[in-house]
Amino acid sequence: MPELEIAPRAILEQLHANGVTHVVWLPDSETSFLYDEMSADSELELVQVAREGESIGVALGLWVGGKKPVVLIQNTGLFESGDSVRSLAIDSQLPIVIMIGYRGWTRHGVTRDSAARFTEPILHAWGLEYYLVESDQDVDRISLCFERAESSRRPVVCLFGAEWMPG
Repeated sequence: MPELEIAPRAILEQLHANGVTHVVWLPDSETSFLYDEMSADSELELVQVAREGESIGVALGLWVGGKKPVVLIQNTGLFESGDSVRSLAIDSQLPIVIMIGYRGWTRHGVTRDSAARFTEPILHAWGLEYYLVESDQDVDRISLCFERAESSRRPVVCLFGAEWMPG
């Protein structure tokens, strides 16, 4: 069975369609193909952070300043960001989309990576709504995440359960 892949261009089209101005992120190996496309995109401002826990505070500041950021981190970064997600995103009713690379996730067989096994239980514990994107056919769920974040005035997570593919 072929691996599921997501083209960066399809993701960027969704970000543009939803008026995203900034991508707050910590670069990692899973998002390297997306980085090439984002850095060449004149409509998006990339804001790199040193730790994932900083991403929510930076995004909140951008949102208060009238911008529309999205956070892009790995699931292990979500764990590291717990307190800022709780206090700055959930308690502040920040209507933001957090795009998370679902490291270690597989729909086939045993999931051996504990990062993948803990991701959804943690999202449930925090009461965060989330949607899984596995392929280009699922990228419209990114818009659904934006709609849900704005209507609920809460963060909504978009889990990427596939590898990026070169654009």
